Amino acid sequence: MNMEAPVPFPAGQGGLEQVAFDRRELSLILRLYGQMVAAGEWRDYGLSHGREAATFAVFRRTAEVPLYRIEKRPKLRGKQGIYAVLGAAGQVLRRGHDLAAVLKVLERKLIRPVD
Repeated sequence: MNMEAPVPFPAGQGGLEQVAFDRRELSLILRLYGQMVAAGEWRDYGLSHGREAATFAVFRRTAEVPLYRIEKRPKLRGKQGIYAVLGAAGQVLRRGHDLAAVLKVLERKLIRPVD
């Protein structure tokens, strides 16, 4: 039986780096998600990480297209902003460099007039 030490994967080879949300970003997004679930607006979410972008998609029902997508695209850091909120049809609702400010477009959906 061969009992050699395992060889770790070489660091930095293959170019398979992925964009991901960090803990602070996920905390902001999941706080908003929890509020919207409590309000009955959202029911499910999906999270994906790729080379170009990380996406947090929210759904009213699992089988539907996402109501909104929160994207992080580091390549846009010097341009419009790294974060964006997109609507169901792909329209950009808000874009910017500060995630908390970008998410305010969705927080406004929680404010309802009292009869």
